[in-house]
Amino acid sequence: MCIALALGFAAPAGSVSNGSDRVLLVLGDSLSAAFGMELQESWPQLLQDRLTQDGHAYRVFNSSIVGDTTQGGLARLPRLLAEHEPKIVIIELGGNDGLRGLPLDVTRANLKSMIEQSQAIAARIILAGVYLPPNYGKTYTERFSEMYVSLAGETGVSLIPFLLEGIALDPGLMMEDGIHPTAAAQVLMLDTVWRALEPVLQ
Repeated sequence: MCIALALGFAAPAGSVSNGSDRVLLVLGDSLSAAFGMELQESWPQLLQDRLTQDGHAYRVFNSSIVGDTTQGGLARLPRLLAEHEPKIVIIELGGNDGLRGLPLDVTRANLKSMIEQSQAIAARIILAGVYLPPNYGKTYTERFSEMYVSLAGETGVSLIPFLLEGIALDPGLMMEDGIHPTAAAQVLMLDTVWRALEPVLQ
């Protein structure tokens, strides 16, 4: 969730589709973009590995960019939906909005629009939330985390309340910036994602 926009990437995780695989789209920021680690260590790549091992015919397309905001994700999403026609969309955005102190109603509206666009093509959606550091103030941080809960309830999508559950307060699993998880934390992030994902897999 870098505040400064660094060089990001949008690249498929895993092997090339054989033509029959369904697409699982990950639309995120640096928490999903292998920030500070090798691509194969990131949780989206680990997700591809688990899906393949468990016999699920899904190809993970990881369109996560370091520093991205909900506005950036909203701008990119129509092309991604048209090109890949994903069956599942994991939206992991908003953290950079919060770190910049952007208005919550704008972030919420962007997330809702992304959800509705994905629902319009009958994709199943998982919304991944994050918490902000306490120095952003109790009112703002509480409203920020509640935004994900209320939005998931309103739209009927699956929710990961906190992607860094069990990680964020463990210095051994966080980089020195206190914001980004280490490579060692990625398997725990995968487990958190899998708990929300497994019920919607077909």
